[in-house]
Amino acid sequence: MKETTLVGNGTLITLGEKNRVIKNGAVLIEGNVIKDLGITAELRKRHKIDQFIDATGKVIMPGMINTHMHLYSTFARGVALKDEPPSNFVEILERLWWRLDKALTQDDVYYSALIPLMDCIKSGATTIVDHHASPFACGGSLDSIAKALRETGIRGCLCYETSDRDGPDVAKAGIEENERFIRLCQRERNELISGTFGLHASLTLSDETLAKCAEVAKKLGVGFHVHVAEDKADVDNSLKKYKKRVVERLNDLGILGPKTIAAHCVHVDAHEMDILERTGTNVVHNPESNMGNAVGCAPVIEMIGKGITVGLGTDGFTSNMFAELRVANILHKLIKGDPRVGYGEVLKMCFVNNPKIAQNFFSRPLGRLSPGAYADLILVDYLPPTPLSADNFLGHLLFGISNAVVDTTIVNGKVLMQNRKLVGLDEAAIAQKSSELASKLWERF
Repeated sequence: MKETTLVGNGTLITLGEKNRVIKNGAVLIEGNVIKDLGITAELRKRHKIDQFIDATGKVIMPGMINTHMHLYSTFARGVALKDEPPSNFVEILERLWWRLDKALTQDDVYYSALIPLMDCIKSGATTIVDHHASPFACGGSLDSIAKALRETGIRGCLCYETSDRDGPDVAKAGIEENERFIRLCQRERNELISGTFGLHASLTLSDETLAKCAEVAKKLGVGFHVHVAEDKADVDNSLKKYKKRVVERLNDLGILGPKTIAAHCVHVDAHEMDILERTGTNVVHNPESNMGNAVGCAPVIEMIGKGITVGLGTDGFTSNMFAELRVANILHKLIKGDPRVGYGEVLKMCFVNNPKIAQNFFSRPLGRLSPGAYADLILVDYLPPTPLSADNFLGHLLFGISNAVVDTTIVNGKVLMQNRKLVGLDEAAIAQKSSELASKLWERF
């Protein structure tokens, strides 16, 4: 018999297709799966309980999902650039990210993953889809991140950022790292760790390399995780070299489809949106990063209106998905000049489409509290000061729950944090070692 844990006495928010709000609610966990939910007293009567977690004064809800993340960006925090501050997106790539990723060692990869994964636990993100780059520590780099996932307990899908920017040997190594790791995941069938095929962006990938990637991915039965038209420079490059817009080019080369994540899509036109919809390609919106890089605002309202599956990610800007959804809501009101915009779209991106996108990589349902789904849930310190129902949940989420403290995080049935204390992780020691490694990396930067 698998051990059972009852998380009860809280305000239960199920999300999923039929969102329910249950007062004095409870979730029964059996192993790594949700077995039952309902009123706490009723579940106590129906089931044998091995462990009880008291959620009095707390909201019980599914963990947050981040569908575009860059764990390796950690060591950029506080780094001093060697040149003038970048004035555009290409300069940001050249002066910061492409220098940082070249300097990473395997130890750096591991520790730069541990730090944001601990932040995920503390901010209630239980699943991430990560996109990694370390061109001179490529082989085995996804294993280093997988090790960090196992030690923290976060659920994650990993890929390596294939690119031609560092030469053909590095591009070949990127393809091989993706293929090796995907095959490993397919053999092991680990419910916490999976793999997909990573690509940087159209502007650093030749037709030849993309064709090779498409061939390998087709053989493996996977899609891609690729940056698409994040900045106008990507579009200009594609038009100049290939006489096609970015989405058109990627589609012609077999990159798009229902298993592919097209991150950003800031500079796409109506025709490209039609291609994304027709191919079933998933788009991930990253508003904070797009604002920080001054690349623009993706037309996600129009995309959702066309039936495109648009999720929400952070692009490594933060680990906090609550912060990201607040910004997404406000940004589109400002861009559209319409205070009615944002509410429904943000809810759909975060709590309908993110689980749908993540479902491509894992065998059980995510992002909802229902029997048979993964036991990924969080407890948030929140006492509703006004009536809380399934109909007005988003208002409470945006203006109350998202500003509250995550008290407990459970992933795959395992408690990763309780009473705001990480379980089994020495945060101070990890941060100290990370700082030592970052200091050495900054010397090489």
